[in-house]
Amino acid sequence: MAYRENDKHFATKALHAGQEPEQWNSMAVVPPISLSTTFKQDAPADFKKYEYGRSGNPTRDVLEQCLASLDGAKHAMTFSSGLAATTTLTHLLSAGDHIVSMDDVYGGTNRYFRKVASRMNIETSFVDATDPAKIAEAIRPNTKMVWIETPTNPTLKVVDIRAVAEITKKHKDIFLVVDNTFESAYFQRPLELGADVSYYSLTKYMNGHTDVIMGAACTNDDDLHERLRFLQNAIGPVPSPFDCYLVNRSLKTLRVRMEEHQKNSLIVGRWLESHPSILSVRHPGLPSHPQHELVKSQCYGHSGMISFYLKGGLQESKTLLSALKVITLAESLGGYESLAELPYLMTHASIEEKERVALGVTDNLIRISVGLENVEDIISDLDQALKAAVK
Repeated sequence: MAYRENDKHFATKALHAGQEPEQWNSMAVVPPISLSTTFKQDAPADFKKYEYGRSGNPTRDVLEQCLASLDGAKHAMTFSSGLAATTTLTHLLSAGDHIVSMDDVYGGTNRYFRKVASRMNIETSFVDATDPAKIAEAIRPNTKMVWIETPTNPTLKVVDIRAVAEITKKHKDIFLVVDNTFESAYFQRPLELGADVSYYSLTKYMNGHTDVIMGAACTNDDDLHERLRFLQNAIGPVPSPFDCYLVNRSLKTLRVRMEEHQKNSLIVGRWLESHPSILSVRHPGLPSHPQHELVKSQCYGHSGMISFYLKGGLQESKTLLSALKVITLAESLGGYESLAELPYLMTHASIEEKERVALGVTDNLIRISVGLENVEDIISDLDQALKAAVK
């Protein structure tokens, strides 16, 4: 398969952007963790760079510089979680404004727009953004933000970022946010394709070690950056310096991790396609995916995310997941370990059942984050669990 040719300097940027030893008196090669909550001033309101830990922190700056470089952005801002970043982006809007969102999105995003933003008189229209015309049809005079996720969570639908960006750029007051969590900055860079904001739950692939909760927003728009930076300080959803240190560390291995995730998931995906207990497999990197050609035109590869429909229903799904031994039954994704879950009862349970089922989030849809284990061990585990679940 022929994806877009990736940036051959990506790994070098991950290792060196924002990491210069010369910025520290100690000349430390690994950026230190600055835990101080406050900083000495030469005179009242006369400080060198940092004033208070919420407003800025040296360790956070290092991470944000590295993130911006990897995403091809002028600016990156980090937040205490992915949903904290979602909340801050939504605070760019005012009461009476309108959002157009992809209908198949992370359950927490759906819940926030429907049950929290709505209380601030910010209405959201959910549409199938795989057809960009539906985005255009949903835009109103008061629309201020378009939010898409691609590939989507959990059915792995793919949205044409360029086509949606062409629509939003016709409206000067609308900005386009792309949730890039499933691909990471290594396999997809939405800003290159016309997005205004590239959004991440850094908790997932970007950190990749299942030990940090954090979010990020990257942009080339100076005005959006200035407004978001104000909100980052005014609302206060900032990450801890230690967590920033951990994510900065993790970015150093992002390229090698993502290549291994991709390799393993393709092998697992092909194996699942041939298994008699599987109805269908959703993997954007496989030719069987209905938008495979689009994936090749806007991505540099695909991560370890796979979803598949199991023959049977809720009981078979529960039996399968409970029988796994190498793969862990747990929410989240993108770590070095393989994880599996049932979105119908877990990550997307907050969405009304009728809507869940209409989106394809049924009781036999299994989501797997294929990790870095020996791929034969992953397949062997799936094989024994499938035998236990489907008779």
